[in-house]
Amino acid sequence: MDDAVDSGGIEVIIQNEEDKTAPRCPHGPALLFEKTGNGEEKGRRFYACSACRDRKDCNFFQWADEKISEARMLAREEQNRSKMPLFSHQEYSSRFREFVSLPLEQRRFCVDCQLLILPEERATHAKHKALSEDTTVQRLKRPSLLLCPLDNKKSNAQYLFADRSCHFLLDMLLGLGFQKILCVGTPRLHEVIKLRNMKGKSPKMKSLLLDIDYRYCQFYGQDEFCRYNMFNHHFFDDEEAVTFFQGFLREEEGAKVVMITDPPFGGLVKPLANSFSQMAITWKNQNKGQMPMIWIFPYFFESRILECFPSFSMLDYQVDYDNHPLYKHGKTGRKQSPVRLFTNLSPKDIILPEDEGYRFCSVCERYVSAGNKHCPKCDTCPSKDGREWRHCDECGRCVKPSWRHCSSCGHCALPDHPCGQSQTGCFNCGSQKHKLRTCPKKHNKRFSE
Repeated sequence: MDDAVDSGGIEVIIQNEEDKTAPRCPHGPALLFEKTGNGEEKGRRFYACSACRDRKDCNFFQWADEKISEARMLAREEQNRSKMPLFSHQEYSSRFREFVSLPLEQRRFCVDCQLLILPEERATHAKHKALSEDTTVQRLKRPSLLLCPLDNKKSNAQYLFADRSCHFLLDMLLGLGFQKILCVGTPRLHEVIKLRNMKGKSPKMKSLLLDIDYRYCQFYGQDEFCRYNMFNHHFFDDEEAVTFFQGFLREEEGAKVVMITDPPFGGLVKPLANSFSQMAITWKNQNKGQMPMIWIFPYFFESRILECFPSFSMLDYQVDYDNHPLYKHGKTGRKQSPVRLFTNLSPKDIILPEDEGYRFCSVCERYVSAGNKHCPKCDTCPSKDGREWRHCDECGRCVKPSWRHCSSCGHCALPDHPCGQSQTGCFNCGSQKHKLRTCPKKHNKRFSE
């Protein structure tokens, strides 16, 4: 049966895995959406790109009931081919081996093309920006520092983990007995695992990176990287990549596997959850129990994630990023990173670092932020954002410290909220055209609360 999730007048329809009729754009099978209007139960359905919500990045669009001419189909196939990477994964690997065999003075990296270029290709890139002094073997081991991060928050934003967060995650997982890490959209974590293995200072871990960014084909072989779209569970190299993926999930000789994913924050939760569920099915076909997962996402998506994965819980650990202007370590109050760990691992088994401001709550039996005080009335440590929340007796729950109880509305809210309009419109912005759940300003507002 199809499943749908509300997204401001447009619903994304999750189809059966057996349904192979979806048309394709350069990012793989398109997603099916349903357009809804005022008071309409159902609207006209259409296909659009799974990875890009901004049509400037991918303008694919097709009505679900539209008949496509052969000429248009051929033109679409040609368009898809034109967007493919310059080389196959195998060719990229061969080029990399040739590149590292060159003397340092002959190595060139084209910044404009984001490509390691060979001597015979220099003339083609002569007018482009070239980075020639920083292509040492050590530098090539950290491709996330060499490549320019993608920055579309709705499709492929690459906010790269700070090394501090990487080492915490890996030390924590090693402590829980995991030796194999499936890195879904986490290139920096994959990179740090390989660096730690080379240094030999901690037990070795295996990792497989799944990411939509084909540029990593230049640095990692087919057994280390699969080009993958997490919004439609699509492997771009088809059977070969799927074989590597399935083999990696196999827990052989007691090697425990865990998946860690860090999707773009602007991505739709339901398609992501569907892809991760498909991974879990593949896992279950080869192993016992449920697949251990860690989904890294902002805390204000908690209800949506738990709706998809009721067994998950949100941890207080704040994930920091090197290249994000706000989500950095050391921030306090409202400026703290809102990014958290959602996981089906037992919270009481995950030890958060006390030197970074976490403490163990003996009542909740889990680590929480220092400012997250236990509320005896709610019988939980209620804070989501790291600040100390306060209990409202009228509401019967804890709320953010900036909120006040409104007798007119009958619940707590910001002091300047649009009082009295929540009954018929949006409690967040006051609009009468939508509800709070679909408010386009909701996430921005929550950042400032």
